[in-house]
Amino acid sequence: MRSRVRRDFSQLKGYMHRSVTLAVSVFVFLSIGAVAPATAQTPTPHPFTLPTPHLPTTPLHTEFVVEVNRLGQIVRVKSGKSCKNLTFNAQTYGNVLQMWIRKPNGQAIVGLYRVTYDYNPQTQKVHRGVALLSRGGNWGNQKGAVTDMLIIDAKNRAEHRGLPGLNQLIRPTPTPKPK
Repeated sequence: MRSRVRRDFSQLKGYMHRSVTLAVSVFVFLSIGAVAPATAQTPTPHPFTLPTPHLPTTPLHTEFVVEVNRLGQIVRVKSGKSCKNLTFNAQTYGNVLQMWIRKPNGQAIVGLYRVTYDYNPQTQKVHRGVALLSRGGNWGNQKGAVTDMLIIDAKNRAEHRGLPGLNQLIRPTPTPKPK
């Protein structure tokens, strides 16, 4: 019986030796695998950059005839010529409404002016040209277009002051109750 126990013990000892060897090799393998990605070169983070706009590749031209008051403000756009690029049309129209046309000494001349915008795809710049078409006009004492827009905006804000806020409009979601 004693020899049988010794033989079983020696077999158990062999199994344990193999199990420990296997466990150690698995541990080493896993630890190397876990360390390997940490020691590998991590990619450097890219600096934050804004996306580059896709600028037109063809020359663009818009033209506006505007009425200018005694302060040099644009009263309104009388007529205009657009191009095929709708974004450029909108940008130049918005810009022309906000313009002031004055001499270098600050003096304004009431009249009709032609304002042109030319985009050059090689330089990616816009040139704005201003030319006096005729002096005078019955709009000399009228408010500028931007002043009118600001007055309309102030009226709209005053009308909406009495409206409830978003937090008052949104009710809390009811909690579901089991049946």
